[in-house]
Amino acid sequence: MSFTLAIVGRPNVGKSTLFNRLVGRRLALVDDQPGVTRDLREGEARLGDLRFTVIDTAGLEDATDDSLPARMRRLTERAVEMADICLFVIDARTGITPTDEIFADILRRRARHVLLAANKSEGRAGEGGLIEAWSLGLGEPIALSAEHGEGMPDLYAALLPLADGFSAAEAAIEVEAPDLSLDVSEEADEAMPVPTEAKPLQVAVVGRPNAGKSTLINRILGEDRLLTGPEAGITRDAISVRLDWGGVPTRIFDTAGMRKKAKVQEKLEKLSVSDGLRAVKFAEVVVVLLDAAIPFEQQDLRIADLAEREGRAVVVAVNKWDLEEDKGTKLAELREAFERLLPQLRGAPLVTVSAKTGRGLDRLQAAVMKAHEVWNRRVPTARLNRWLAAMLEAHPPPAPGGRRIRLRYMTQAKTRPPHFVVMCSHPDKMPESYTRYLVNGLREDFDMPGTPVRLVMRGQADRNPYRGRRERNAGALKKHLGKKRD
Repeated sequence: MSFTLAIVGRPNVGKSTLFNRLVGRRLALVDDQPGVTRDLREGEARLGDLRFTVIDTAGLEDATDDSLPARMRRLTERAVEMADICLFVIDARTGITPTDEIFADILRRRARHVLLAANKSEGRAGEGGLIEAWSLGLGEPIALSAEHGEGMPDLYAALLPLADGFSAAEAAIEVEAPDLSLDVSEEADEAMPVPTEAKPLQVAVVGRPNAGKSTLINRILGEDRLLTGPEAGITRDAISVRLDWGGVPTRIFDTAGMRKKAKVQEKLEKLSVSDGLRAVKFAEVVVVLLDAAIPFEQQDLRIADLAEREGRAVVVAVNKWDLEEDKGTKLAELREAFERLLPQLRGAPLVTVSAKTGRGLDRLQAAVMKAHEVWNRRVPTARLNRWLAAMLEAHPPPAPGGRRIRLRYMTQAKTRPPHFVVMCSHPDKMPESYTRYLVNGLREDFDMPGTPVRLVMRGQADRNPYRGRRERNAGALKKHLGKKRD
């Protein structure tokens, strides 16, 4: 009973609100101003016992040139052709407009199945628009209120016959199931997770506005799936797309460009940035995309530092490399600036790419896979403690107050990112410089460049079995003698 439903209509008729209602989460940005949604957003919807894919689209506008609204319209028309069912949403309070009539005619010619929904039908204010909707010639309109959840049973009743038809068609066609199993050698580390179709590798592409994030993802996909253009700040939602990237099931998140906090004043841009930050938190690998003309600006450094503080594996990619003339000198300058400005990410991959021509994408894919492997690396405890003994011998810990801090034991508590715990005598007195010494040693000796490494000093009670023995013996003897006198 799997099918695809595209929600289409004019701007500000409530498409994103209905999308959020169907998927059961607030995935799409919603605001009172029209034209919030620009890209196609997909989600897994549930309506009763129906399970289907729902697509939120940009508002249809009567534009056919090469402007941003026209590019948004072409992307929506593509979703109409891809979808099994189109749900045409109108605003019942506004009524039928000439634009609605134009797009109703387009859907009648292009869509396979069209359902008409009159949103904002709660109360008497929507009665007139609901009656006017019959004039579009798309059948009986479904009265909905996406904001309040009204009319969902009627939508279910309209979808059910079409869903049963798709199920019957799928049952009649025998398709050999693809083999999604991955060959893993017997010597592979069992703790190392392998991306699968059910749990793909999560990659977020972040950066300043107009760095070329959407163009880069379109180039990786091999199709114009995301809206692009010369205007800065086109992307608003954090859009995820799935693909098989070099044989690895991957989900890539395209995020809105992040400007300096002081410049972000509008509510919509704040929502877009927070949506991008949420994508960073759920990602496994974060690709920080820089503009080769103005790399490592203050905002780039903040974004990279954010990814490191969130504990994500980081890959730095420099876009628009095809425009550089003296590539050798520029690359040396980039590496020097990277080492100087981002010491917390020392050793992280620095890759030059061109989203326009596609050059460097193979290196970017290799760097992402390497960063993910390091992010999941686990070091055996015995090997860690041999390493710790050598580090202590080479550079003993400090002795505050004349008493040496003793580091007794070390283990790796978890991965993603690598998290180590050292049992020591006085963790509160351990200086930050010695912790950095151990972290840098872990990076170098266990080949963990660039990935965030967490090292925690933890106190341990002194378990010397002879401590207090004299006092215990004296107490026992006194108790024994007291019983003999009695």
